[in-house]
Amino acid sequence: MTAVMDALTPAIIRQAPKVLLHDHLDGGMRPRTVIELASEHGYAGLPTTDADDLAQWFTRGANRLDLTLYLETFAHTVGVTQTKEGLQRAAAECAEDLAADGVVYAEIRFAPELHTERGLTLDEVVAAVLEGFRIGTANRPITIGVLCTAMRTAARSLEIAELALRFRDQSVVGFDIAGAEAGFPPSRHLDAFQLVMRENFHITIHAGEAFGLPSIAEALHYCGAERLGHGVRIIDDITVDENGKAHLGRLAAYVRDRRVPLEMCPTSNVHTGAAASIADHPIGLLRELRFRVTVNTDNRLMSNITLSEEFDKLHQAFSYTLDDMEWLTVNAMKSSFWPFEQRLDIINQTIKPGYARLKASGL
Repeated sequence: MTAVMDALTPAIIRQAPKVLLHDHLDGGMRPRTVIELASEHGYAGLPTTDADDLAQWFTRGANRLDLTLYLETFAHTVGVTQTKEGLQRAAAECAEDLAADGVVYAEIRFAPELHTERGLTLDEVVAAVLEGFRIGTANRPITIGVLCTAMRTAARSLEIAELALRFRDQSVVGFDIAGAEAGFPPSRHLDAFQLVMRENFHITIHAGEAFGLPSIAEALHYCGAERLGHGVRIIDDITVDENGKAHLGRLAAYVRDRRVPLEMCPTSNVHTGAAASIADHPIGLLRELRFRVTVNTDNRLMSNITLSEEFDKLHQAFSYTLDDMEWLTVNAMKSSFWPFEQRLDIINQTIKPGYARLKASGL
């Protein structure tokens, strides 16, 4: 083990500048906030009003090795964010928590259609979230873009795509679909994706998490995905022979050749059953094969994880070093939907100098 590996402690990982591309607003709330908002707005569905117990309940509920079961826990966080005030608070605290964890750029996604039960319009929902992020990022070294997500199990994707386009000049940076994957292929939402493509806007799609290669192929070839949310099942198109040599199928080779970013969420993938453990997660092989891999949290509350902790787990499993962290972080910033020149500024003025300082200090 090298000195660099030995020195990559949790404290150093937290100091390193990080980039987060796949994180759900309703999956990252503070337990205490969920409890307080439930009390303020008369939401009576919580299983407990003890913050520690609630945090443990969310993680137990999510860690059931099934994506559909994993998604059931969101009923409570969505239930308490049906007002402008609740949405603003969730967004502001998200920015605060990420900045405290050393995240310098994040794209946070949420499904506006899930937050209209108490009368908010879709535009009011997005405006409230953007105001929360404005408050939370003020005087903090973090930039946040927003992804508007449509539910693939519903029929409002075109409406959500139009919504995202209305706010494209106000920090909404792209369009996504999410939800139960098996039985709900992305091609069901072609009209939404075609609109986004015609308007020269950005697309990321949850694909290859709970369903395999056909979902990935549809996302790329029919729906215009620039990034794959998770994409973990691309490993199904890679075989490793008895000599340890990897052989890529046509789709895997296409994904690597085209440098399609993979928004990988190791801990969440273990919780949903997409990977048996962190050590068994395909990110290890995909990193070795130089796919455009990025590291993400998915749902910080449900999976009881921070981005720093994700990197620490990868360090423990794969002996990742500070150089690996920098490579993965630059990958993520290159793959973001933030404007190109501003992406370069963050890479050259924040990320690279931040890692250079850590290395220069003897790490």
